Amino acid sequence: MAANWRVYLSGEIHTDWRQEIAEGTRAAGLEVAFSGPVTDHAASDDCGVLILGAEPDKFWHDRKGAGVNAIRTRTLIEKADVVVVRFGDKYKQWNAAFDAGYAAALGKPLIIVHPPEHAHALKEVDAAACAVAEQPSQVVDILRYVLNGELPDRQKRAAAE
Repeated sequence: MAANWRVYLSGEIHTDWRQEIAEGTRAAGLEVAFSGPVTDHAASDDCGVLILGAEPDKFWHDRKGAGVNAIRTRTLIEKADVVVVRFGDKYKQWNAAFDAGYAAALGKPLIIVHPPEHAHALKEVDAAACAVAEQPSQVVDILRYVLNGELPDRQKRAAAE
């Protein structure tokens, strides 16, 4: 299936997992266009007040930023063919959980990525997903299978694990 799929990559911003998926899909020859939230933490936090004006109250400062960011997030999730949400080790990603719920409510195919130790905490999020992966490479393998019907080379997979 030759298709240019749109994949939204939501979740933690402190590792290079997005780059791993993008490089893996390119190497596999998959036609995938990626989008996601603004990953510059300071820009994401302050976009509302820098565009719409300062707020003395931190609640309204954050509210303005959340509203501006929601324009991007909602639009790109709505346009996505698949939504991938990664929960990392270091921080609780409340925004990622919200993105997963929003995507599920829209009926978007959802792939969740997190380490095994988060399985209990994320059980409701995982239950809404079509697939739950532990590694970005597994997301690439899912996309390869979904787009081209190709399974990963089992010998290469065993050697990598």
